[in-house]
Amino acid sequence: MAHASLGHDERLPLYQRLKDEMLDKIADGTWLPDQAIPTEAELTRHYGVAVGTVRKAVDMLVAEGLLQRIQGRGTFLRRPNFDGSLLRFFRGGEQVPEGRILSRSLETPPASVAQALGLASGEQTLRLLRLRLIDGLPLFHEVIWLPATRFAALLDIQPEAFGNLLYPFYEQTCGQRVASAKETLTVEPAGADIAATLGLEAGNPVVVIERLALGYDRQPIEYRVSRAAADTFRYQIEIS
Repeated sequence: MAHASLGHDERLPLYQRLKDEMLDKIADGTWLPDQAIPTEAELTRHYGVAVGTVRKAVDMLVAEGLLQRIQGRGTFLRRPNFDGSLLRFFRGGEQVPEGRILSRSLETPPASVAQALGLASGEQTLRLLRLRLIDGLPLFHEVIWLPATRFAALLDIQPEAFGNLLYPFYEQTCGQRVASAKETLTVEPAGADIAATLGLEAGNPVVVIERLALGYDRQPIEYRVSRAAADTFRYQIEIS
């Protein structure tokens, strides 16, 4: 029986080459979230490697948070849970806010955004201006940049069809799946436009959350800056 070849650098250990092959399956959509990947026995037969090699490659992907083992069911591609994001520290954060797209445009992003998204000089982004509301009251003002090459399909969709949760919408419409995100929190005085949108006085403090979301291929998918009134923010953590 012919075995599938591991096309990565032959100088690498076999388990690393197998891990890289598995990452390719994740990145190109061969393996999808919430679906079991092939069993260790199936991978052993398919690639003609020892079960220990397969187990080590899987262990590494589990440790990195890309895969998860579920007793009695198998090993699955992990779908990230963003319920633990900073949203929970704001007024009404236990609810899913209404998402309202205020504007959408193709733009060359600021240099800092282009660098974060790994874009070439002059490469365009789809820029979304978004408001998130709880019980009809503005909670977050958001500016979102998306690489235009990955998200061109969003130009043909009416803004009111975007829905309240963007990440499932990205996957459904553009095949872009968010695997992880990094967030940075700072505080700044509200400019006139932000203050007017959030119902504040100019100069009042706002919490600024910068988020860089990555796909399963480890490439940046989205850069987002969210602002909310600082007086709605309460940080609480249990330390033990």
